[in-house]
Parts: sequence; C-alpha cells; structure tokens
Amino acid sequence: MSSSLAEYISKELGTSAIIGELIVSALLFAIAIIVGWVVYFIFERYLKKWAEKTKTKLDDMILQNIKAPIYVLVFIIGVYYAILPLSILQPYSDLVSALFSVAQILVVAFIATRVLNVLVEWYAEKRVEKGRRLSEHLLFIFKKLIQAVVYIFAFLAILAAFNIDLTNVVVGLGVGGIAIALALQNILSDVFSAFSIYFDRPFEVGDFIVIGDYMGTVKKIGIKSTRIELLQGEELVVSNRDLVSEKIRNFKKMKRRRISFVIGVTYDTPIEKLRKIPEIIKEIIDPKKLPDVDHLERVHFKEFGPYSLNFEIVYYMKTRDYIKYMDTQQAINFAIKEAFEKEGIEMAFPTQTIYLNRAET
Repeated sequence: MSSSLAEYISKELGTSAIIGELIVSALLFAIAIIVGWVVYFIFERYLKKWAEKTKTKLDDMILQNIKAPIYVLVFIIGVYYAILPLSILQPYSDLVSALFSVAQILVVAFIATRVLNVLVEWYAEKRVEKGRRLSEHLLFIFKKLIQAVVYIFAFLAILAAFNIDLTNVVVGLGVGGIAIALALQNILSDVFSAFSIYFDRPFEVGDFIVIGDYMGTVKKIGIKSTRIELLQGEELVVSNRDLVSEKIRNFKKMKRRRISFVIGVTYDTPIEKLRKIPEIIKEIIDPKKLPDVDHLERVHFKEFGPYSLNFEIVYYMKTRDYIKYMDTQQAINFAIKEAFEKEGIEMAFPTQTIYLNRAET
C-alpha cells in the first residue's frame, strides 16, 4: 500500500520515485508522532487520573515506570513503518526487519522487568505493613533473577527474529549452563547460601553477631558475601558459604540479657558477715533502684575457692543494649565495693601461704 501511494504521489507531482517514497515516509512518521501524542494524552488525561483515584499505589507505580518505554516503543514502530516504503532499503529488508524486531523485543523486555520489579516492591511494602519485612538483599536477588529470566527469553526471541534454529541453541545453553555451573560452583554456593540466610534468618542487617573470634554489626548481606563492621571499626567480609557453616551467636535475638558474675571474699571473713552478703547484694540489685534490671534471680555462697569464698550472683536485664548493661554492672560493682567497705568485708585476691620447716641441727 505504501509503495502504491508513493507511485501515485510521484506521478501527481511529477517527481522521481525516491521523492514520492520520502514523502510517504514523512507522512507515516508524522502519523506515528500523532499516535505517540495520542498515547501520551491517554496516559496523562485518563490513565493517570484514574490511577490517582484508586486506593492502591500499584497502578500509579506501573504507569510511572512504563510510560516512557511505551513512548519509545511507539517511536520505534513509527520509524520502522516510515522507512518501509524506501526502495533503497529493499535489498536489506530482512535485516532491517530483524533489527527493528530486536529493538522492539528489548523495549518490551525492559517494560516487563520494570513492571515485575514494581510488583516485587509492592509485595514487599504489603509485607512491611503486616509486620513481616522482607530482607533487602533478597529483594535485590529476586529482581536480578527476574531480569535474568526475562532477558533470556528476550535473547531467544531475538534469535528467532534472525531465523536461527532454537533447538541447537537450547541444547547449547543447557551444556553451557552445566559447564558454567561447574566453573562457578563456589560462587553459586555463595548465592544459594544467601537464600539459606534469608529463609532460615539466622541474622539480618543491623544485628550484632559473634562468629568465631569476631563480633560486630551486620552491615550488608550480598549475593556472594556478608559485610560485618567489627567493634574495632574495620569491616570483615565473609563469604556466605563459610558463614552458614559457622556457629553464629545473634545478640539481637536476645529478648533480655542474663548476667552471671562471681565475687570472692577472704577466708578470714566471719560467718556472720558471710550471711549478710546475700542480703547486701539483694538490696543493691533492686529493680526499683536500677531501672534496666528486670529481676535478681539468685545470690548463693557457691564454693570454697583456692584463695577466696565465692558468691555467685545471677540477674536479668530488660534490655539487650550492651552499653546499658555495662553501665548497670559498673553501678553494681561500685555499690558492692562501698557496702563491703562499710561492713568491713575484705575482697580476696590471689594469695599464697608458704610454710617453712626449719630443720634442727
């Protein structure tokens, strides 16, 4: 139809065929611009306002993400039909068609990834509203996997556009996938470990954990590794594969802190004063005096040590905050020292008594 229209315009204007083809191309491109403007008008005038009236923000987010790519898609289609009448490109018509098909496939794939990412983010927000927050690193992994799947299908569609037999390609992808999996088995192990960390949830970003000799706050959980800020300030990078095989102590999971410590007094402390020590400790570790203390569990004369009579004290704190724990323990230690000095109770320290037996001469 476009070629017939080009011939008609050439005869009417008395110009060469190429001029008629250019005029038809310009008309078709102008029509494409008009269609693009109509699409823009529909988006701005109707769809956008309709989305604003709905209760959910999902449709607003989808429209915002697909609006520009759709304009690009309309432009590409318009350019394709505009250059279709040009006889100078007829020898390359198959190649031109394939190239424009590739461009359209890539734009459609891009639109699909944008929509799917919006759906993932919307689902994550809904879980947050219900108090079940999704891990950031898992969202990142999901988005990357979605993009990979979409672009794999786009790649197969591009091969089909160039009339390439997909049977051999799929077989090659299978063999190549096995080879890649063997070559990247350590990396893939880290990736699957990242999924294990999410589904098992031994820790999350912001948790204070202890792994072997290291302790610190989790700053980032990536696909391959996890980054931990240690107490000294440096960053420790641990592969997820090694991390899931270690024993992990997570202090953020602790609802309250249990503290156990021992104090020792000298062996020459009278029995009357030894009996007073539990009462002294109970008076010091009082939740009314120490707001962060939950309760005192017990105070017992535990054992006869090598150089001291040992009392074991166990109490619980309401908070898991380490600084508050140290502040409270410091206040308790000061109070115990002060009370013992008033009572004349002497704290023990490592001592050794040596008896010398002088031989008679």
